[in-house]
Amino acid sequence: MKVIALAGGVGGAKLAHGLSMVLPPDDLSIIVNTGDDFDFLGLYISPDLDTVCYTLADLANPTTGWGQVDESWITFNEISALKGPDWFRLGDKDLATHLIRTAQLIQGQKLSEITKKFCEIWGIKHTIFPMSDDPVRTMVHTKNGNILGFQEYFVHQECKPIVEHFEFRGIEAARPLPQVLDAINNCDIVIIAPSNPWVSIDPILEIPNYRDAISRKPVIAVSPLIGGKAIKGPAAKMYQELGIKPCSSAVANHYKDFLTGFIIDNLDHIELEKIERWRIIALVTDILMKKNQDRLRLAQEVLKFSETILNRSR
Repeated sequence: MKVIALAGGVGGAKLAHGLSMVLPPDDLSIIVNTGDDFDFLGLYISPDLDTVCYTLADLANPTTGWGQVDESWITFNEISALKGPDWFRLGDKDLATHLIRTAQLIQGQKLSEITKKFCEIWGIKHTIFPMSDDPVRTMVHTKNGNILGFQEYFVHQECKPIVEHFEFRGIEAARPLPQVLDAINNCDIVIIAPSNPWVSIDPILEIPNYRDAISRKPVIAVSPLIGGKAIKGPAAKMYQELGIKPCSSAVANHYKDFLTGFIIDNLDHIELEKIERWRIIALVTDILMKKNQDRLRLAQEVLKFSETILNRSR
C-alpha cells in the first residue's frame, strides 16, 4: 500500500514517524506545510519541515517536540545578551541547519533539493517533500485589525491575539512540485495527520492542483482534537474564535468534501453518529501519542483502517 501523508507541527510529525516505522521507504511520502516558514536574523527558518525531519531522524527534542535533542544555547544566549531578537529560540545544532539551508538557497538551490540532501545526511530513508519550492506565508488576521506572520502570532505573541481569518500569501503563484503530484497520483491512500487544519493542512491543500489530485484518492484524517482540546498548539482556540465549537466532528466537517475515513479518540465516541451521517467511515480508538510505541500502535491502526477502506472500494 502506497501512502501519502500530509503533515505539519508536532502531532503530524509523530504520526509520520509512526508510519515510517511500519511502511518501507518506497511506500511512504510525506508532504509538509511550509506556510510557517519565515526569515529571522537573515536566516530562512522552516519550522514544520525541520520538526518532521528531526523526528524521523530521531534527532528531535523529546520534551518540546521541536528543535534538536541535547541542544546547546551559546549563540542564542549571546544574541540575547546583545539585545537582539530572542523571542524565537534557536539552538546551536538547529542554527547549523538554518545557516546551511539559507546559504544553499542563496546559491540558487531549491528547498526540495536541500531537504532531500539533509534527509540523506540524517539517514532518513522515506521521502519528505516541502509543499512547494515557492514561498507561501500564513498570515493571521486578528480581531483588532493586525496582520501577523504565523511565527509572530504563534511564538512571539503566544497565540494570544483573537483570530479572525487566515491568509496564505503567495498561494496563487505557488506551484506544486511535479514529483509530489506524481506521488499522489500513484498512491493508494492519503492520510492527513493530526495537524492543525487551519494553518498546517489548509496551506498544502490550497496549493494549485493538490486538492484536486488528493480528492481523487481515498482520504483518511486523524483528529488533532481530543475532548475538544488540542494536545499541542492553538487549534481548539482557533475554532472557538472562528465561531465553531472545537470538537472532532468540526474537524471532520472541515475536510468533509473529500474525506473517506476519520479517526477520533475514545473520549469523542459520542460524535461517531454525527460523523457517519456525512457518509464518512469512522474509527474510534486511542489517538494520544505520548511515546514512540504509541506512534507505532496508532500508525498500525491507521494502516489497518486504510486497508479496510480500500477493500470496501474494490
